[in-house]
Amino acid sequence: MKTISHIESKQTEIAKNNGFAIETTFVLFFLAVEFGRSFSGFTLDSIFLALTLIMIAVLPYFLPANEKPGFGSWILGRSFIAVFAILLGVVFKQSLGVVLPETFRFLPMTLLIIAAMLSCYIQFYSFLKLRFVK
Repeated sequence: MKTISHIESKQTEIAKNNGFAIETTFVLFFLAVEFGRSFSGFTLDSIFLALTLIMIAVLPYFLPANEKPGFGSWILGRSFIAVFAILLGVVFKQSLGVVLPETFRFLPMTLLIIAAMLSCYIQFYSFLKLRFVK
């Protein structure tokens, strides 16, 4: 028979094993794909998109969490994801009209919006969830 203390310790163990800022990684990925797809030189919109990409890569590190990895390994991993996604966005741009229909050009932005909405929901839920007073 499970006691309340056993259940609480199991929930604490599960909470500690949660991935650190996984949902923001999806936002970073789709934003980088959109950046790679829409980059057309150093225009004002490309500069703003690049600044947003840098902020999404760095700022989630400062969200409250139980255990955080080292900042250097955090940035290195996020940079690999961003560079891979930018290259994927460039390949996606080259394949539009040749392999994929032209209407698919909106797909990265659509997936970015969905990922951002889910990430906001998860972040607000973690900030506002009720916790028992000890």
